[in-house]
Amino acid sequence: MVTMKFTMLADVVSNQGEKMKKTIFAAVWIVFLAIPAMAADGVVHVSSAFNFEETADRMESILNEKGMTIFNRIKHSEGAAKVGIELRKTELILFGNPKVGSPLMKCQQSVALDLPQKALIWEDDKAKVWIAYNDPRYLERRHNISGCEEVIVKIEKALAGIVKSAATQ
Repeated sequence: MVTMKFTMLADVVSNQGEKMKKTIFAAVWIVFLAIPAMAADGVVHVSSAFNFEETADRMESILNEKGMTIFNRIKHSEGAAKVGIELRKTELILFGNPKVGSPLMKCQQSVALDLPQKALIWEDDKAKVWIAYNDPRYLERRHNISGCEEVIVKIEKALAGIVKSAATQ
């Protein structure tokens, strides 16, 4: 009887030990997965197959083809040079379309802080060109947008398609 109780107790302790190991493993795994996501939370980065100027021009051309309004092309590197600061090629394109942005603002007006949309084109220290933009899911979380899944999905697909077209052959 005592041996049976001891065996049962050993099994319980063993099972709890296994559960604890699995729990610790899962927690460590989650932390390792979350760290890279936190580092770039909210920004989608896409490498371009083209040089800086061609990437920026392609982006503008595709935006125009898609019926977007180009509000401005801000050449940060040129502005920095005017004040004696050397900055790798960096340009921000502000663009939008009320047919897309207005429904999002109707869902949550504070999202207007992040509109119009922006695409950042820049050259890294290895002369690799990138396009980055705000992830619509980040905007959804940032502004606590709910009940607008269809609008968010539409914007996600549009941005991903536009950037992919600008960045690839």
